[in-house]
Amino acid sequence: MNIAPFPFQTLDWSLVPKEEHKGETGMAYWQVQKVNDIRVRMVEYSPGYKADHWCSKGHIILCLDGEMYSELDDGRVLKLTKGMCYFVGDNNEAHRSTTATGCKLFIVD
Repeated sequence: MNIAPFPFQTLDWSLVPKEEHKGETGMAYWQVQKVNDIRVRMVEYSPGYKADHWCSKGHIILCLDGEMYSELDDGRVLKLTKGMCYFVGDNNEAHRSTTATGCKLFIVD
């Protein structure tokens, strides 16, 4: 990964507004910070959340709390729990997220 130059900075996530994104079921709440071409997000999925789309974007995702499942377009389903992360590149396995109990994620893409 190439990270273009930018000055050192800190971020207080409590000051970043939440965006609501409705899923097929449930809600996702995103807090977004852009740094050059990098999008950094804190995302919370409500209990019962299921994404309303298949995603082909690459991500690095760290599960901060709760658990979620990533359903891949080849039929695999992978569980992510607190302290676990996953990595996927752009235009690799399409995926969508679900959670029964809700979760909080830190995402870089």
